[in-house]
Amino acid sequence: MSSHISSGEQARRYFGMRPHVGMPTSVLQHPSAWYGADLRKQVEIPLNDIQYALAPDDISEIEAAIDHAKKTDKPTISLSATDFPLARLRPRLDAIRHQLSDGRGFALIKGAPVARWSTADSELFFWCLGQHLGLPGLQNPQGDLLGHVVDTGDARKDPLVRLYRTAANINYHCDGADVVGLLCLRASNAGDTSRIASSVTVFKELLLAQPDLAARLFGDIRFDRRNEEKPSEPPFSVLQSIRYDGSTLRTFYHSDYFRSVARHTGALPTADLELFDHYETIAERSGIRFEMQFEPGDIQLLSNHTVIHARTAYEDHEGTQRHLLRLWLTLRGS
Repeated sequence: MSSHISSGEQARRYFGMRPHVGMPTSVLQHPSAWYGADLRKQVEIPLNDIQYALAPDDISEIEAAIDHAKKTDKPTISLSATDFPLARLRPRLDAIRHQLSDGRGFALIKGAPVARWSTADSELFFWCLGQHLGLPGLQNPQGDLLGHVVDTGDARKDPLVRLYRTAANINYHCDGADVVGLLCLRASNAGDTSRIASSVTVFKELLLAQPDLAARLFGDIRFDRRNEEKPSEPPFSVLQSIRYDGSTLRTFYHSDYFRSVARHTGALPTADLELFDHYETIAERSGIRFEMQFEPGDIQLLSNHTVIHARTAYEDHEGTQRHLLRLWLTLRGS
């Protein structure tokens, strides 16, 4: 069995598992329809369903699994879950997978001791943790399966460079896989607030306030390929941002790419710009969004079906760079 899937298969599974029966006309009730204000009220109570701190016995099991995986002599991206046994953590990881697919849509694991691990060991750990949740897929045309999120300086040469390779603010978006996972190896010096919001809640609020704009999310929306298209492909694709199967609302939203398509099509319709502005204003409300700061050893896992995510600009420490590892995962069973 392969330890990863192609970008095409990943996209087919992500977009293909979004059946649609029509636009919902009433307020949606689902665990994924959360409000940041409600989560913050629990700040003094462990959020056991979305946050888990690794215990000393968990770390001992992980480090034994790292040693076990090394003895296989396989390259990291060829390792599978069977090469990284996690008997103690398996029930927790099963619960996290359920949380991502059918619950609030995000989870945070804290306490991986990355400061004492080599970068190679951190890569091996994160890759294999991902194997217990799903199958990694390609993240870009360069073929990255295990991405390194750092400021490369490429923005000085290419204004359309993928923003994860910069220190700039990133607006609300989804990635093209069931789940995006980030492991923090080194934190930034300042800024770098991770902002997430329930796309189900944002839609609910938009539907209540401006149903005519909400309806536009079910029509065709153009998506800029940002010079990553194949020679045979057009420079933008056309998609339906939101789909509803009668019980679950699934969203693909990408602010910057929805807006920059104007370089190919000309000025966007005023109603589309109003839609994007209103949608993002709702997501930014203090009662809607939920914020977190990355610390070394933190793992953030987000559903790209029910959560939109963003990041504030950041500054690096002098002599060291903020450094995250990234996985795009197709959940097992999806």
